[in-house]
Amino acid sequence: MSVDTLAPLVESVATLATQVRDDAAAIEQAGRLPEPLVGRLAELGVFRLAAPRSAGGLEADPLTLCTVVHDLARADGSVGWCAMIAAATSVTLGHLGERVAADLLADPGFLIAGVAAPLGRARPVDGGYRLTGRWAFASASRHATWLVLGAVLVDDTGPVTEPTGRPAVRHLVVPAAEVLSHDTWQVAGLRATGSDDVEARDLFVPADRSFSLFGPLPPRPGPLYAFPVFSYLSLGVGAAALGIARAAVDEIGRLARAKPVPGQGGTIAGRPAVRTAVARAEALLGSGTALLRATVAECWRTALAGDPVTLEQRARLRLAAANAAASAAAAVDLAYQAGGGTSVYASSPLQRHFRDVHVATQHAMVGPEIVELAGAVLLGQQVDTARL
Repeated sequence: MSVDTLAPLVESVATLATQVRDDAAAIEQAGRLPEPLVGRLAELGVFRLAAPRSAGGLEADPLTLCTVVHDLARADGSVGWCAMIAAATSVTLGHLGERVAADLLADPGFLIAGVAAPLGRARPVDGGYRLTGRWAFASASRHATWLVLGAVLVDDTGPVTEPTGRPAVRHLVVPAAEVLSHDTWQVAGLRATGSDDVEARDLFVPADRSFSLFGPLPPRPGPLYAFPVFSYLSLGVGAAALGIARAAVDEIGRLARAKPVPGQGGTIAGRPAVRTAVARAEALLGSGTALLRATVAECWRTALAGDPVTLEQRARLRLAAANAAASAAAAVDLAYQAGGGTSVYASSPLQRHFRDVHVATQHAMVGPEIVELAGAVLLGQQVDTARL
């Protein structure tokens, strides 16, 4: 779907973000997103942003994903994160058959979340699989209608392996109502994302609701499904972190102009250290955002032209997402430090941005291992690139 067609969605999200910003403190205190807000995001189409258009999704380009996630995360980190998880995970419907995808999307409240890591076990049976396992970090699962869960294939002898020797992995789409939820999300930041543990106990999953993200690209036509799926998932993490950081830098700007310097007159905006911190934070945000969007745009042009995204391009995409998250955290740190003692109070948005962004950087999609892997590819080293 073209950027012009999606412009009303982006504008509606920007309008909604104003309300979300006003409610941010209450959202964190409640520890979950308000149901009316979840309903509004579903109504706008945020949760089906990357699902196939022919099945009822929007099939949006990755730059639109980045914009939507950034704007919501700027208003509230947890809201942006849940929107990112649902929007990005909806790309997996491109791996399902048309009828199955359409059935899932027929629900106006459709929201798919899950955990791609193969932490479960899937045993083949007639017509499908029996799924058992427990998955941590299931963000947005409290509001989800469906979950995608990764599992290793097993048989009577143990794990099944691919010809390469790697464990055979399947990703299975299950109704959220059929899994157990464990309230484990007692954490430092992103408190309202509801990233609980979820558990399946010998759950039957039909074969037509299974696929593998480690397999070949889906046969579905269109540039979005030729775009690297793990890169698509990681872009949202980087965009969410940048949105949180944008809010923190905005806040230190407001605070610097208003907070007086005791006994000296004027505000802390006159302090060289504060001025330097704001300038450095803006530079980090600008460079992180520019690299992310430029790299995404280049790879999207490749996909639009019908050409395969190269291994080097995939590495640069993952590197850009990881750099965005790291740059965002560094910018927030500068804003937090510049705020002085004011930053530590629960009433200060800076402490919430500080906690939120540092939880975001812990995500495996943007971790140090990905940076190292990207560097290995750029150096021409022989490494396992399945995660790219």
